[in-house]
Amino acid sequence: MHTCYSVDCGTPLDKIVPHCLQIGINCIAIADHHSITGALKLKEIAPFHVIVAEEIMTPIGELMGLFLTQEIPRGLSAQETIARIKSQGGLVNIPHPFGHSFRENKKLLSQEILSQVDLIEVFNSRIPFPNAFPKASKLASEYRLPASAGSDAHTIREIGRAYVEMPEFNGPEDFLNCLTRGKIFGQKSSPLLHFVSLWWKTRKRLLSW
Repeated sequence: MHTCYSVDCGTPLDKIVPHCLQIGINCIAIADHHSITGALKLKEIAPFHVIVAEEIMTPIGELMGLFLTQEIPRGLSAQETIARIKSQGGLVNIPHPFGHSFRENKKLLSQEILSQVDLIEVFNSRIPFPNAFPKASKLASEYRLPASAGSDAHTIREIGRAYVEMPEFNGPEDFLNCLTRGKIFGQKSSPLLHFVSLWWKTRKRLLSW
């Protein structure tokens, strides 16, 4: 999910914890765009596990780092981005691999990149394309990678739209092992919610100017 520290989201940290407790979520991954500030702050106050993550744009597409301790700047090559994630002991995830079109991103989904990836997001609540889920599942299966899911929540009500039921874990490697035994659940979010993200992105850019 995202927080107010992401360029396209306004969700305040103090509303996330009570909502998660209300709906029975006991672990979240905060993956703001090009920032881990929100994740680090929420980790200090949450009574449950918070995975510090970041969505990072590279010249060939978006990668996600999980279990990070340092922020990674956008615009680096995919190889350099992967190297920086790994140097922190983090995991490399490809979020919504078929999220923007039915066509495969041949550079991002090449064997060279996928051989260094640790997991693939196969279900994302914000992706409207009906074939995105089976295509991503097939990709994860072909490369024998654990499959993950995300609500990609940019608003409070979206939290938990997609989730994985899995055993408790301790650290990145154990997370991968437990993820292979996980079960994915999820529902599609309304496409209209993209306008909320667009509004926040526009508002923040105007304020920065």
